[in-house]
Amino acid sequence: MIILATSNGIGMGHLARATAVAEELKNTAQPIIVSVAGGISEIPEVIGIPCEYIPGKTRRWMPAHRWDRYFRDRLIAIADETGAKVISFDGVVPYPGFIATKLKRPDLTIVWVRRGLWQKNILRFALPFQSHLVDAIIEPGDIARAYDHGPTSKRKDAILTSPVSLYSKARAHTRDDARKILGLDSDRPAVLVQLGTGDDDMNEKMRAALGGLLDWQGLQVVLTKNPEDAHGISLVPAGLNTKIQRYFPLADVLAAFDGAIAATGYNSVHELLPAQIPTVLISNIRGTDDQDARAKWCHDQGYALRADHANLSDITATVRKLSDAQLRENLRNKCAELSDTSGGKQIAEILLGLANSATKKPSKRVTRFFLTQVIHKATYLFRLVRPYKKIAIMDNKPALFSQEISAEYLRSHIKGNQRFEHLIDGASKSYVDVRHQIASKAYDL
Repeated sequence: MIILATSNGIGMGHLARATAVAEELKNTAQPIIVSVAGGISEIPEVIGIPCEYIPGKTRRWMPAHRWDRYFRDRLIAIADETGAKVISFDGVVPYPGFIATKLKRPDLTIVWVRRGLWQKNILRFALPFQSHLVDAIIEPGDIARAYDHGPTSKRKDAILTSPVSLYSKARAHTRDDARKILGLDSDRPAVLVQLGTGDDDMNEKMRAALGGLLDWQGLQVVLTKNPEDAHGISLVPAGLNTKIQRYFPLADVLAAFDGAIAATGYNSVHELLPAQIPTVLISNIRGTDDQDARAKWCHDQGYALRADHANLSDITATVRKLSDAQLRENLRNKCAELSDTSGGKQIAEILLGLANSATKKPSKRVTRFFLTQVIHKATYLFRLVRPYKKIAIMDNKPALFSQEISAEYLRSHIKGNQRFEHLIDGASKSYVDVRHQIASKAYDL
């Protein structure tokens, strides 16, 4: 048994990589995905992999100083329930609660799945300490690694793999089947739009991108999120035919599209381009991921078009080019060169090797305890200065415990205002009892 834990993120990158690894593990091990990302709601029903949602610190369901202990206890509980020997964590920063599992269960092997292409922000100063606290580090490959000049690029502490992608040519649906699944007309062009909304600048990028599609005759536009601003006002220009479509994994139906407009996240790039979808990349510069470096590499090598994320006119003009059939054909032909996305299999093999290894690593208990406390306190102080955005206040109802796997059920309760304690399907009575004890301590019930 191997536990694949992930942090939250701007997109689905962490979860998509964990799912790709789990797909490779499910015939040889029994992977479980646990995540603080709400997108985990899509996985258990569709993919058939056991999952648990863990409410993140940003939900404020408990006092902030208790969250890392709660996260640690959740991971240890699922490891004890399943007999897992390895816990991997895919995230920019390994939470102190993840590191602390090793203090409580020294026999566990903890692995940090650390993506490259970091921007040079304040998190780089913690890299040496965080890297010292785990048993192994795996870096999922990036097609744009040649343009990685960030703080992880010169480090020699990670096992580098090929890029990881949920896209599989063998598993993907044909164009006709994909269009039937998505409810698209078979004889009209279709474009996928994967851009975020919310803040004013992101809304303006969405509006500018959609404006570039207006002249494409008969176009069907599929969006993965509702294109509205915070006041519920539509960002879609008049005359554009759009529909909101939720499908997971989207990688399986990419053949339905003649083009795409996407942020330059790891997940989008490593699915759209190997699937040979002509794409305009509009970078999101928030967070740690150096999306613009990735976009520049894709553009410079001829695999995609890059729009200047800071220039709305350039976004519209670049998107307008996507209606050129010859340009799309050139991009499709170039993307055919991107064939190696076997990193999920490679990571699965590494984790299996660690799970089957009887080798004991030298103990770092004192160092791990000290540095975990330092990181925990530093994180707490940082959030006092830069607190999370306010969210809806939880009601006073008792926490809801559920082993449900329905995507619709999970989505509604993860986003709801009642504390939600998700358990793997078929959990034992002793595990349920332990989970009630953990929740009681965390929530002061």
